[in-house]
Amino acid sequence: MDNDNNEKIENEKADNEIKNELEQELENAAETAEETAEETKEINNDEEVVDVPKEDSLEQKLEKSEQALKETYDKYLRQVAEFDNYRKRTTAEKSAMYSNGVRDTVEKLLPVIDNFERAVNMAEDKESSIYKGTEMILKQFLEILNSLGVSEIEAEGQPFDPNIHFAVAHIEDESCDDNVVVEVLQKGYKLGDKIIRPSMVKVAN
Repeated sequence: MDNDNNEKIENEKADNEIKNELEQELENAAETAEETAEETKEINNDEEVVDVPKEDSLEQKLEKSEQALKETYDKYLRQVAEFDNYRKRTTAEKSAMYSNGVRDTVEKLLPVIDNFERAVNMAEDKESSIYKGTEMILKQFLEILNSLGVSEIEAEGQPFDPNIHFAVAHIEDESCDDNVVVEVLQKGYKLGDKIIRPSMVKVAN
């Protein structure tokens, strides 16, 4: 019987030791968990949260590429249009400069041509070398004018036009229609549609 009591005491003692060890382990585990929670809370409070941008999807990348291509194409079209306008403007300016240069030069030469024409018309000896030489020079002048696009303004027998004719005299002639050029006193010339010098004329009625 003493042996049974001793064994019972030993068992209870062992149970108490095991119980104490388990309680100690549970207590340690609880402390550890609490410390871990505190540390985690401190870390979360101290560290800044960094937002990591999400990578664009394939559809978004394609949309951005198409937009960039459209902007580049629009810019290309604008540049082409600007260059075309510049080319047209430059061509028009060069043409105007050429036309103005020809007109100014021819205008200064017209009195010389007028004098050669008078000399030819007033010459009595049509077989003389002077006449033939003068006529040849006048012909060369007129050929040069024609090559430059300069032409004589039609006047005699035409209705009077104040845009191309300059009336210096009027006559009464029932055989002629009203407001008709009957005589050219000085020839007029034009370069294309631009008047270099109007014709000086005499108008009937």
